[in-house]
Amino acid sequence: MSRRAGAVDLPLREGVAASTVAVPAGAWPTVLDFLAERLPALSRADWHARLAGGEVLDETGQRLAPHAPCPHGRRLHYWRWHAQEPALPGHESIVFQDEWLVVADKPHFMPVTPGGRFARQSLLARLRHRLGLPLLSPVHRIDRDTAGLVLLAVQPHTRDAYQALFRARAVHKLYEAVAPHRPELALPRRYASRLEPDPARFFISREVPGEPNSVSELACAQGLGRHALYHLRPVTGQRHQLRLHMAALGRPILGDAFYPAVRHAAGVDDWQRPLQLLARALAFTDPVTGQARAFRSSLQLAAAQGRWPDGGA
Repeated sequence: MSRRAGAVDLPLREGVAASTVAVPAGAWPTVLDFLAERLPALSRADWHARLAGGEVLDETGQRLAPHAPCPHGRRLHYWRWHAQEPALPGHESIVFQDEWLVVADKPHFMPVTPGGRFARQSLLARLRHRLGLPLLSPVHRIDRDTAGLVLLAVQPHTRDAYQALFRARAVHKLYEAVAPHRPELALPRRYASRLEPDPARFFISREVPGEPNSVSELACAQGLGRHALYHLRPVTGQRHQLRLHMAALGRPILGDAFYPAVRHAAGVDDWQRPLQLLARALAFTDPVTGQARAFRSSLQLAAAQGRWPDGGA
C-alpha cells in the first residue's frame, strides 16, 4: 500500500506528487526485490531502471541503488507514472480561478487524480504543472468516463471547508445525459435505491435490497428523436449513482460500457463513444469568502449535438 510522501519535502514531477511505501516485516534482501514483489504493476526490469535512474529515494531524500538493503521500517519514495502513458483525446480548460478555488472542465476519459494507467495525464497533475500550484487538491471527484466541472482547493487548509459542503449536501449539482427517450415513463421523478460495490467486479456497483443510500432527481429536458436530453440532480453521491439509476429506469446513458450490462472491462476506452454524461453546473455559498458561487461547463455532449456514431445506436 502506498501513500503520499510526508517524511521529506519532495518536488512534483510533471505535476505528479511523490508516493511513499513503508517496508513491512519480511525478507527482502534488496530494495529492488521488495519493489518488484510488492508493487508488481511495474516489472522487475522497470524498477531496476528507475532505481538506476535515481527515481526512488530513502527517508532523507537520497537516491537508492537497486542493491541497497531493505530493512523493516525503511520508507521508500517514488513517483508513480508509466513510460507509455496513453495520450487522451481531450484537454482540460479553466472555468474559474482565484486565490481559493480552481474550477476546471474535465474531458471524457481523464481521471481526476493519478491512478491506474494515468498519472501525468490526470486532471490534478496537469493542473498542478500548468498552473504552478503544487498544493492544489480536488474537493470532489467525478468518474473518469464523465466530463464536466471539477472543483479544486488552492489552499490546503480550506479544503475541508469546501468538502464539508458536499457532505452536508449544500452544493447544487446539475448533470446532463443523453439516453433513450421513453415518454411512457413519468418524469420528473425522484429515484432512490441501495447501491453496493459488486463483489465479483470491483469497477462497478449494483442495486441491492435494503434501505436506500442513493437518491437522484431525474427530468427530461428535450426530446432528440429516439433519445432525449435529461437533467439529473444527484442528492447523494454514491459511485456510478446516476448511471445505475438511469439504467434501472430503462434509460441507460448512451456510451455507458458498464450499465445495464458490462460491455468491456475497466480501462478499455472507446474514444468515439464517450459516456454521454456531463457535470454541467455547480452552485454553493463559499465557506471561505461568503460569496454565492455558480459555475457552468462550456462542454457539450456529442449526442445532444447530433454528433454520434451510427446515429446514436
